[in-house]
Amino acid sequence: MPDESDEIVSAIIARWSAGFSRLDANALSALYSKSAFFFGSNPTLYRGRDGVKAYFDGLPRWRAPRVQFSDVRAERVNADLVNMAGIASFFLDGDAPSLAVKITWVIAHEDGGWKIVCHHVSSQTPLI
Repeated sequence: MPDESDEIVSAIIARWSAGFSRLDANALSALYSKSAFFFGSNPTLYRGRDGVKAYFDGLPRWRAPRVQFSDVRAERVNADLVNMAGIASFFLDGDAPSLAVKITWVIAHEDGGWKIVCHHVSSQTPLI
């Protein structure tokens, strides 16, 4: 079986980016597993699609938000699991990034499609 991890990740990134540009909590939460764990830009652990929807519903309503992914790496763990790591740069109120974070996703084949089961962002600034 050919390694499709890059294509799987690219497709999710495209849908995630489109949903984020509209701050569409329903579209974004649909990309996640019903059992998802989600650590975003605050210390709360959100769980499942309802938790992911609550996170995105709680964000400020920026005028023209967008996200750009870079340094993306994808690795197929097995037939039903893909790891992703990269940098997500968020443009919230202008042409310069307002925030850039390290991001990791674990993506699983679930209910006939690929869903994010674990989402974690962290600071690019060293903690130690």
